[in-house]
Amino acid sequence: MHELATRLRRLPPSCGPVRLIGIDGHAGSGKSTFAGQVARALAGAPVLRLDDIAGHHELFAWTQRLRTQVIEPFGRGETAHYAPYDWHARRFGPLRPLPPAPVVLVEGVGAGRRALRPHLARLLWMELPREEAWARGQARDGEEQREFWAGWVPAERQHFTEDPSRPFADLLVRQCEKGYEILPGPAGTVGPDQAITYSDGPSAVC
Repeated sequence: MHELATRLRRLPPSCGPVRLIGIDGHAGSGKSTFAGQVARALAGAPVLRLDDIAGHHELFAWTQRLRTQVIEPFGRGETAHYAPYDWHARRFGPLRPLPPAPVVLVEGVGAGRRALRPHLARLLWMELPREEAWARGQARDGEEQREFWAGWVPAERQHFTEDPSRPFADLLVRQCEKGYEILPGPAGTVGPDQAITYSDGPSAVC
């Protein structure tokens, strides 16, 4: 983890003075836990969770909000301010500051979307098949979130079909019994004008 943190620190800035690192993957694939560990290895790097940017009626239609509240201020070297979404109250809360730190992690489904990739210094993909990730997520969230998941699964499937992230990942992250395995990603093997058909990679077994 510390080796990864060192590599991220050495990257050139990608969004103003910030090295913006995307951590994408299926819901339930372990993005939040991994992002937390990377943040600690980076001595407390800020983590922007896309769950705070999205909402019940905009599961994936949050690009403009992220651009206005975060990307554009960072591009000017300014502190960003975003309004975290409250998934229980179903409304956005008061603005929260996000300073332009040397490294900022953006964690969530869609962190590697087409509109965000030009602003990323690196894109990491949690290498876990979607059915396994979804099963983990539903077990984590319990029966009270069953209705939400019924709507989420087809929405996520459609999103990654139309705007896949994995083919553009610089690194693949596989969770092992002890820690993580970091592997080279498929980025660079796909031309800018090449059509992409999304499919899961091989099973995440260490």
